[in-house]
Parts: sequence; structure tokens; C-alpha cells
Amino acid sequence: MAKTFAEEVSMDHTRSFYSVLVNTLIANVTTSFLWFALTFWVYLETRSVLATAMIGGAFMLMVAVVGVPFGTWIDRWRKKRVMVVATTVTAIAYGAAFVFFLLVPTEALLQIGSLPFWIFVLLILVGAIVESARGIALSTCVTLLVPEERRANMNGLVGMVSGLGFAITSVFSGLAIGQLGMKWTMAIAVGLTVVSLLHLMTVSIPEPEVLHSDEVPKAVDFAGAYRAVVAVPGLTGLVLFAALNNLLGGVFIALMDPYGLTLVSVEVWGVLWGVLTFGFMIGAGWVARKGLGARPLRALLLANVVMWTIGIGFTIRENIWLTAIGILGYMAMIPVAEAAEQTVLQKVVPFEKQGRVFGLAQSVEMAAAPISAFLIGPVAQFWLIPFADSEAGRTVLEPLLGQGEARGIALVFVLSGVFGLVLTGGAFLTRSYRLLSHGYGAPHAAAEQAG
Repeated sequence: MAKTFAEEVSMDHTRSFYSVLVNTLIANVTTSFLWFALTFWVYLETRSVLATAMIGGAFMLMVAVVGVPFGTWIDRWRKKRVMVVATTVTAIAYGAAFVFFLLVPTEALLQIGSLPFWIFVLLILVGAIVESARGIALSTCVTLLVPEERRANMNGLVGMVSGLGFAITSVFSGLAIGQLGMKWTMAIAVGLTVVSLLHLMTVSIPEPEVLHSDEVPKAVDFAGAYRAVVAVPGLTGLVLFAALNNLLGGVFIALMDPYGLTLVSVEVWGVLWGVLTFGFMIGAGWVARKGLGARPLRALLLANVVMWTIGIGFTIRENIWLTAIGILGYMAMIPVAEAAEQTVLQKVVPFEKQGRVFGLAQSVEMAAAPISAFLIGPVAQFWLIPFADSEAGRTVLEPLLGQGEARGIALVFVLSGVFGLVLTGGAFLTRSYRLLSHGYGAPHAAAEQAG
């Protein structure tokens, strides 16, 4: 007879979880280092906002597509095996991309939309996407290894590790592209991936058996993931809110690097991101130390209110200091929102279904971001930026946004922030918010009815 949820996760394996976090840091540095470098390199070589939007959109689209398959994989296999396989595939994909880079002329790789361009980008994408399975697995490891009363704090530590990895890669990706070039950057990424894989072999994740509440899920269990989500009152609303939020957030993903690179050099932009990412660790550190209180869903929405307010104001003038302060505050709110969402899901969804639920949530949420990224790239490149550069555009935009080279991109940020603030304010009034807030106080009661 399968073990119950309570029996499987009753022991405290927090020390093992710390080892997993250390390896996650190494893996995050590896993956983000090459991904940042690719975006910087393509933009600097082509000066095409459309190209960076296509790359960012392709990444988010692939993350959305693989969410449920990866989540099902995690529910079917032991968590360490998932992580080892994911890191191995990343090493192979990055190695293949490096070889392809050495064999194909740079001019061919930089022909936006050409076959060599997409082969090169997709090889790097595969390595980054497969590694994303580790993020889903890590969320389930919090439930598996950490007692319930400490999970919010551990989710804060997860955010802190993500922020530290982001800071490291932001600095060194910019410096690597600016000083070493793409070839040596890729060589470093391949080497770090191998180091990550070797270290992972030494990490222990206690999981005596793979827990299933009814039967082993199908290889790609969309139906099971959907049933697990709708079984929890209000959870569908949370997923849809996150999807709409990401629809707007895709604008920032697509246009932030082009905006920053109009203000400063790639080296400065990379170092600046590295410094400002400590805002991420400030927010994560607060959650790790203080937790989220008895109402994590409320903390999620309040964090979004602050984030969208910052999104309205941080580019209203073309000033690197204003932008930097805005990014610092925005980054501090991200781990609060993410930890709140993870904490709610870890409590209201049975452990044996969490991989699929986290995967489905990732798919739905991330599917929205590519839409805005793919749309906003051409709109900004061919309409907003030329309009902002025209005499009529400068006359219209100057009272609100001042003068500068990137006023068209700034206008997109302001509009996105306004829409995001309205969306978040409306979420407080929904039935889903009330149901899920109430359900958080009665873990699993509704979810287990779906069996």
C-alpha cells in the first residue's frame, strides 16, 4: 500500500535540502550565464530589438510547452534522477552549441531568422529549458524535505539562491561578452555545466519511493494536472492571475536589455544588473527570516501592487539612476511574490501531484509571456520607437516621459505598469481570492477529494 502524504514527508531533511540548494546555485549560474550572454551578444552585434524579442519569446514559449511533461516526469521519477538527467542534457546541448559556433561563420549565425541562427539559438535554448525541470523539482523538494512550518522560510532561501545566481551571471556575462567574446563565454559555460553535474552526483535527496495517491500518472498527464488544479477551490483563479500578470511581464523581459543598453555599455549594464540583483536577495532574505505570515496570498498581491507601481515610474525619465533604483525595488518584490505562490501550492496540493500542478501552472503562466514578447518586439521596433524619435512623437511624449533615445520603450513600460496595477487591484475582489485564502487554512481537504 502506498505511503500517505504525512508518512512520506514527516521527517526533517532540511540539511539535505541545503545541499540541493548549493547545487541549484551552481546550475543556475551555468544556465543563466550563457543565456544572458547570448542575448547581450545578439543585440550588440545586430542592434535589433526584434531579435532579442524573438529569443526571449522562444524561451518562454518552450518553457510553457514543457511544463506539464516535466511536471509529470517529476511525479513519476525520484527527484535526484530528474536533476541528474536534466543537467546531463544541458551539458550535451551546450557542448553541441559550442561546436556549432566554432564551425559556422559568425555572419551566418547573426542573420536573424536564418537556419544557422535558429539552430544555434535552439541548442542553447534546449540546455536552458531542460534545466528548468530542476526548478519544478526543487519546489517539490521543499515539500519532501522541509517541515510545513518552515516551508515559507525555505522558499525564501530558494529565492535568495536564485537571486545570487542571477547577480553572478549578470556581472560575468556582460564582462565575458565585452572582454572575452562569445567563444570563450561558451567554453566557460560548458565547463561550469560539467562541474554542476559532478557536484550533483554527491548530493543526497532522501526519497525511499515515488509516492502515488492512486496510480502512476501517464507520461504526459495533462488531465491529471488539470484535475488536481480544479480540485482546490480558487486555485484556477490564482493560475489565471499569474498568466495575465506574465502577459504584461513579457514586455519587460523583451525590452529591458535594449532599454538598458541604450543608456550604458554592455559591461556597465551587466555589472549594474549584478549589483541590483541584490535587491532580489534582500526580498528573499526577508522571507527566509520572517516568513510570509498567515496570509501568503495577500502577500502575493501586495507584492504585485508594489512591482507594478515601480513599473510605471522607473523609466519616466531617461536616467540610469532612476532606472537602477526602480529595478532594485522591483527585484526585491519578486521573491516575495514567488515564495508566496509556492507556499500556497505546497500546502493546498497533495505532494504526489505537485509536480504536475507546478508544471501546469508554469505552462499556463509562461504561455502568456511569449505572446507579449513576440508582439511587443515588432511593435516597438517598427512603430513606437520611430514614433518617439519623430518630432511629433517627442512633442507628445516629452511632458510625460521627458527626452531621450529610448522614450518609445519607456512608454511601453508605463502602459504595462498601469494595466498590471488595475489587474492586481481587481484580484483582491475576486471569489477565487476569498476561496483560496480560506482553503489555505484547511490544507488538502478539497484537493484530496479528487484522489
